[in-house]
Amino acid sequence: MTTLYDFSARTLAGEEKSLSDYAGRVVLVVNTASKCGLTPQFTELEELNKRYADQGLTILGFPCNQFAGQEPGDADAISEVCHLNYGVTFPMFDKIEVNGSGAHPLYKWLRSEKSGLLGSAIKWNFAKFLVGRDGQVIERYAPTVQPSDLATDIEAALAVTG
Repeated sequence: MTTLYDFSARTLAGEEKSLSDYAGRVVLVVNTASKCGLTPQFTELEELNKRYADQGLTILGFPCNQFAGQEPGDADAISEVCHLNYGVTFPMFDKIEVNGSGAHPLYKWLRSEKSGLLGSAIKWNFAKFLVGRDGQVIERYAPTVQPSDLATDIEAALAVTG
C-alpha cells in the first residue's frame, strides 16, 4: 500500500528530501502560491505549525504556478515571500505541477486518494490534504477552507498513536 513516505521532493534549497523523514507525524500538504488572493493563508498555516508541531504536526508547502500564473518566481522569490512576508518556518518545496501529465507523483497519489468537487483535479491554490501518522490521506479540503478550520481534524489525527 502506497503512503506519503514513498515519495520525495526537492526543497526550495534544491535538496532532494524523502518524505519518509516525516514518518509517524501528522502531515498537512498544501499547494501554495505567493501572488494569490488566498496567499494570506500562510499566516494561519504558520499559526497551526507553531501550535501543533510539538505534538507531531508537519506542514509541507508545495508552490505551484498552474493557476493563473500566481507563483511566477524562482525559489529565492518564493522563499522571500514565505519567510520574510509571512514568517513561514515549515518546510517549503520547489515549485511543482499538481494537475496534468506533468503533475508531481506525490500529487498524482494524493488526488487518487481523495477526490474533490472537480473529481481528482486540484481546483486552485491552497488545496489541503491531511495525512495521518500512518502516511494515509485522511481528508482533502478545498482551497477556500481556512487553515484554522482544520484544528479539530488535526487534533483528532494527532490523538491517533498507532
